Amino acid sequence: MTTVAPPEQARPQLAHRQIMLLMGGLMTGMLLAALDQTIVGTALPTIVGELGGLDHYSWVVTAYLLASTASTPLYGKISDLYGRRPVLLFAISTFLVGSLLAGMSQDMTQLIATRALQGIGAGGLMTLAFTIVSDVVAPRERARYQGLFGAVFGISSVAGPLVGGYFAETDWRWIFYINVPLGIFALYVCSRVLRLVPHTRRDHKIDYLGATLMVAAVSSWLLALSWGGNEYAWGSVQILGLLVAGAVLTGLFIVAEGRAEEPILPLRLFKRATFSLANTATFILGFAMFGSIIYVPLYLQIVKGASPTRSGLLMLPMMAGVIVTSILAGRAISKIGRYKWFPVAGTVIMGAGLLLFTTLQVDTPLWQAFIYMTVIGVGLGMAMQPLILAVQNALDLRDMGAGTSAATFFRSLGGSVGVAALGALMNSKLSEQMTGNMSGVSINSPAQVRKLPPQVLEAVEHVFVNALHPVFLAAGIVALVGTVITLALPDKPLQGGTGPAEAATEEDAAAEMEAKAAAF
Repeated sequence: MTTVAPPEQARPQLAHRQIMLLMGGLMTGMLLAALDQTIVGTALPTIVGELGGLDHYSWVVTAYLLASTASTPLYGKISDLYGRRPVLLFAISTFLVGSLLAGMSQDMTQLIATRALQGIGAGGLMTLAFTIVSDVVAPRERARYQGLFGAVFGISSVAGPLVGGYFAETDWRWIFYINVPLGIFALYVCSRVLRLVPHTRRDHKIDYLGATLMVAAVSSWLLALSWGGNEYAWGSVQILGLLVAGAVLTGLFIVAEGRAEEPILPLRLFKRATFSLANTATFILGFAMFGSIIYVPLYLQIVKGASPTRSGLLMLPMMAGVIVTSILAGRAISKIGRYKWFPVAGTVIMGAGLLLFTTLQVDTPLWQAFIYMTVIGVGLGMAMQPLILAVQNALDLRDMGAGTSAATFFRSLGGSVGVAALGALMNSKLSEQMTGNMSGVSINSPAQVRKLPPQVLEAVEHVFVNALHPVFLAAGIVALVGTVITLALPDKPLQGGTGPAEAATEEDAAAEMEAKAAAF
């Protein structure tokens, strides 16, 4: 029996003003989700000091990361079936409720639970932003809009530690309360504009088994990577058990997806070279980016004596590199109509910047570190969004949600693996060298490190810098492996606005949208 694929849904024609209004809402939502990956870390010592529960310290970060990463692939498929608008509004509302409750937390258990609730919402904010833009903008024009998303990631990487440091010194609860007015804005704008984007309902069957196996597998992997070397030794029964469970559940998930009528993650997509290679490169980029860049603020605080707030300001060169390059690369891709050489160049430049960081010393002047940061930022800006665009360009509209969420998922997973692997490398190097009067010193509290006696402080600074070198070396090598992967990407032109996906004529679509816009 031959199965006939459902017809492609016509891409709605929104006016530029409507698209920019929608982008404002989507970018606000994405900013909130990205900020909450980094904003809490700076304030954690203050939060633990007030709420207690030092033994649950790491769970405040792990709960958010686990929930957001595990839920990301589910949002894409569910929004393919039920429409983007209700699913996005659910994600924003869940994030808002989680933020409000997190700010009201009276103990660590409440904070961890509400952080997990935030994470469930954040998984949708990240992936649906890219998916919705792919619904309303043809691939060739999409690049210049998605370049703005790259700017959001650049802002969040610097603003997170900066804002977190500021509220740690005033009132840490506003780390969460600040999300509420911004989230309400995103909720209002997205709700209004997305009324103009139609969704064709079709018969569907939710892949409950696949969804359960995916969440269980991802949770096992992430818990093993988060706890390994921290909560438990890598060779402990707990970590080995989680790794085995992750492997078995992943195998069961692959089998289940091969048999499901409407799989959460269609395995047939991986038969497309562009989809597989771009997601592999995205994983590698996430590994190198998240796994290494988190150590730059620590260098500034421990070695250069910067406060958490000032260290955030000192990261501005990296943010500027990401923002400017993301926007310029997006415009260039829209003009040229091809994307391949941007991630190739971006991974080379990012790898070079990471390798430059291996030359950092205690007495390295700040202006030199600023140059290295800028190089990394330029590389990130050139590589991040074109890889998402490559994935989307290889998809039909009916698979856009599932495929885009896969790309977001692989980047988050790469970041989680990178943080765990490079963190283990850093801890290993520190434990080798932290001997004598340095034993017992923890770099998790830079403020306490700066209070050490001058001779001990000087020794700790040198040990820390020496431990950073292999971290940045490993990250740089991984980034250059990403270059090899992106070189293998097919150099396909981006689809324009008149292909089969745009089944409705522009005149008819424009007339219909104009009528809806008048009501809006």
